[in-house]
Order: sequence, then structure tokens, then C-alpha cells
Amino acid sequence: MVLTATPVTRSPNPLKGTAPRRRRSRLRVNAQVTLALLVIAGFVLVGLLAPVLAPYDPDLADGGVKYLGVGAPGHLLGTDELGRDILSRLIWGGRTSLVVALAASLSSTVAGSVLALVAGFSGDRAAGLIMRTVDVMFAFPVIIIALVLAVILGPGTPVVVLSIVFSAVPYVARVVFAEVKLQRGREYVEAARSLGAGFFSILFREVLPNVLAQIVVYGTGLVGGMIVFSSSLSALGIGVQPPTADWGRMISEGAKVIISGNVYPALLPGLVVLVVALAFNWLGDGLRDVFDPRRRRAGR
Repeated sequence: MVLTATPVTRSPNPLKGTAPRRRRSRLRVNAQVTLALLVIAGFVLVGLLAPVLAPYDPDLADGGVKYLGVGAPGHLLGTDELGRDILSRLIWGGRTSLVVALAASLSSTVAGSVLALVAGFSGDRAAGLIMRTVDVMFAFPVIIIALVLAVILGPGTPVVVLSIVFSAVPYVARVVFAEVKLQRGREYVEAARSLGAGFFSILFREVLPNVLAQIVVYGTGLVGGMIVFSSSLSALGIGVQPPTADWGRMISEGAKVIISGNVYPALLPGLVVLVVALAFNWLGDGLRDVFDPRRRRAGR
């Protein structure tokens, strides 16, 4: 009888390759966040330095140099239908567009988070009243709200900000409310109650720090969409009013002359809005991966 040796098979190590994957994931997330921050910081810095960087007055019209193309002498990005320098209007328009989007996003994030925190720790009746009110806000078309506010207040920046806040608060409240409900039954909440902590003390000193990461992530990602939305309202004529430079207004004015073959007055501000909105979305996605330990453990 011939004895044959049975080959020994080794079970694969489930941890093998996990560390490199985690490192690659962290590097990818860090690179994404860094790139997004660089893009956002660059646009913010350009907006702050607009008086220094803009080669011309953004509202200065010159009928003799209308519709100049990109690379024209003295006008790097050309001119619009009134002969205004497009580069100068892009630089100054960043001030208006970014301030409006950031102010509206911050206001809606704070308001929605406070509503969700109070509702999450209130009794069933109070929580139901708050969240049903939030649900009713979902039912109103945002454009209708903007038009009504424009009739009451007149077109302008306040209409854009209030419209964005009204439309974004329900989404923020729903996201934060779900997270607060998860935290409500945790041990640290029961410990704070047993030590005699009051309602607002538990809410803002114990629960808020544990949901703050989700609020920051969602609020950051919200800015990108709000830039697009505020630009849309300005393009419809119920947002920032002329002659103030604004990216949405530039797109609207440029769209009127596309049929003549001059696409740059609409294309260039549209590309700027796209890049800035994507940068804020990238930042929100990157922060979500950084703050979510389950994603880090999974090596995603």
C-alpha cells in the first residue's frame, strides 16, 4: 500500500489585504476633501479680492466691444451683450452667489436641526405636531414660494434666501430627527437623566455633539445644491437684480444670445456654478466617509 501525502491547505487570512485597502481608502477620502477645500477656498479668496483682481468695473458697459470672444485683447474671457467684461463679472458674481448660498444653507441647517432636536426629545404629541408641520412644508412647490415672496417683498436677495430656507428646512429636519431618535435611548442619555440634567442640557450638551457630525456633513453637501438653486432663481428674474453681478443672472442674460452663436456669456458662468457645486458635494461626501466609522472599518 502506497501512502500519499495529503497537501495541507491553508485557509485564507480574512485580514490579509485589509490594511492596504484601508490606507488606499483614507488616501482617496483625504485627497477628495483636500481637493474640494482647495477649490472652495480658491473661489472664496477670489471673491474677497474682487476689487483687486477684477480688471474692470463689472457694471461698466461699452457698446463698442460687445460680444468679444475668449482671448480678445484686453478681455481675457470676452464681453457680454452690453460690452461688460465677463471675467470681472465672474469674479464679482462669486461674492453674491457664494454669500447667498452659504447664508441660506447655514440658516436652513440651524433651523432644521433645532426643530429636529426638540422634536426628537419631546413627547409624542409635540413631536408629531413639529414633524407634521415639516411634512406640510414638503408639499409647497419652491418656485411658487419664491414667486409669492417676490410679490410681497419684491425681487432680490431676501427672496432667494427665504425660499431656500423654506425648501431646505424639511430635508434637514428629517435627516437630523432620525439620528436624534437613535441617540435618545443610548446609555449616556440615561446617565445624564439620572444625574438630574434638564431637557435642554441633555439636548444641547449631550445629544448635539453626537449628531453634530451628521449635521455638518449634510449642511456642507447642501451648499452645492443651493448654489445651483439660487442661480436658477436669479436666472428666472426673481433673485439678485441687475446690475449686480451674479452667476445665475449671467447665465440668464447669456442664454438670450446663444442663438446668435455667442455661447461664452452663458457657458462660462455655467461651468463656474458646476465646479463650485461639485466641490461642495465632494466635500460633503468626503466628510461623511471621515466621520462614519462603519465606512472606515469596511475599508470603503
